[in-house]
Amino acid sequence: MPSQLAAVAIDAIKPKVVADFWCAVLGWHVVEADSDVISIAPQDKTRPSIDVIAVPEGKTIKNRLHFDLRADGISTAEELERLLALGAQRTDVGQGPNASWAVLADPEGNEFCLLSRTVQDVDQD
Repeated sequence: MPSQLAAVAIDAIKPKVVADFWCAVLGWHVVEADSDVISIAPQDKTRPSIDVIAVPEGKTIKNRLHFDLRADGISTAEELERLLALGAQRTDVGQGPNASWAVLADPEGNEFCLLSRTVQDVDQD
């Protein structure tokens, strides 16, 4: 049997801020927390979860791994506004002016993308 992805780890100086941000973005909740790690997951606790891990140093370079999100149940423009209201910030990683996706960063600068097609658009393919 092959391995299964259990969790994605995000390093953070302020794990609670980052965990709260991703809970709001994804509609997830905290499933376990201690002083060094906050684990978040969907209500049904399906995997993978996200572990936000306390580290002493800040982010210094572009992430080599990032999340790609799709709007679900609302337009991509509405989802972009929602993410910005939650604390995401637009960022430039060299994507160019004609990119069909928006590059954003969480409260500690970890990049993620909001893709142009919604979940519903993809499901129609």
